[in-house]
Amino acid sequence: MKLGAVIITMGNRPDDLRALIDSVRKQDGDPIDVVVVGNGAPVTGVPEGVRTVDLPENLGIPGGRNVGIEAFGPNGCDVDALLFLDDDGLLPNTDTAELVREAFAADPKLGIISFRIADPDTGVTQRRHVPRLRASDPMRSSRVTTFLGGANAVRTKVFADAGQLPGEFFYAHEETDLAWRALDAGWMIDYRSDMVLFHPATAPSRHAVYHRMVARNRVWLARRNLPAPLVPLYLGVWLLLTLARRPSVPALKAWFGGFKEGWTSPCGPRRPMKWRTVWRLTRLGRPPVI
Repeated sequence: MKLGAVIITMGNRPDDLRALIDSVRKQDGDPIDVVVVGNGAPVTGVPEGVRTVDLPENLGIPGGRNVGIEAFGPNGCDVDALLFLDDDGLLPNTDTAELVREAFAADPKLGIISFRIADPDTGVTQRRHVPRLRASDPMRSSRVTTFLGGANAVRTKVFADAGQLPGEFFYAHEETDLAWRALDAGWMIDYRSDMVLFHPATAPSRHAVYHRMVARNRVWLARRNLPAPLVPLYLGVWLLLTLARRPSVPALKAWFGGFKEGWTSPCGPRRPMKWRTVWRLTRLGRPPVI
């Protein structure tokens, strides 16, 4: 199975980027072709043989990754699967690529693999990095309904069947949008605790646009993908959960601004999932109302 790797960068972590590329090159098995996308910044200082794409403007996380996909041919068809890795991450083990190959070869319906993210200093995996509701045991692998954007592997046939990441999202929930469409197309998603990416523990709210984007894209996610009766139910649950977490007044104001924007701005094409996909999500432990 031929693997490629897509890394997007804004040019502000050159040492981390080089260390990540070195860890990809040290993987067991056949060499992995690496493409680095400069998202509004030129890519410099990468090792010889690494392909680069410089974008004149920041297209956001999903937009930058889509450019990386196309660097491997239409929908990434030049390779069998693509690794998507954060530029400040690191693969600490040399067998991760071989584990990916084995997992895809063993299960023809497996479309996406979500890696376990661990802090390099403590080894701790944050709860939010376990993509399921029962997240107390990050060492338990399982079928899941979404995946982690900067630590995953995707079979490129998924993009041909379900489409690429929603570029208009820019940041937040783009993985769930693709995951739902992949599940609707018949693919499965696994969380694998033995496939590890080291990444410093951070809070998502470090991004200035976090609260607005999370709310706007949550609405877009529902409008694009859910059957009509589930849209108000899904968004109503998330509204209550947001209020229960008691965010600060500025954060809540930004959240409601994004929530309104999600209803009043174009969200891209609407392709509601089949009801049997709703049932599949429910059986996997995460009905699409939460």
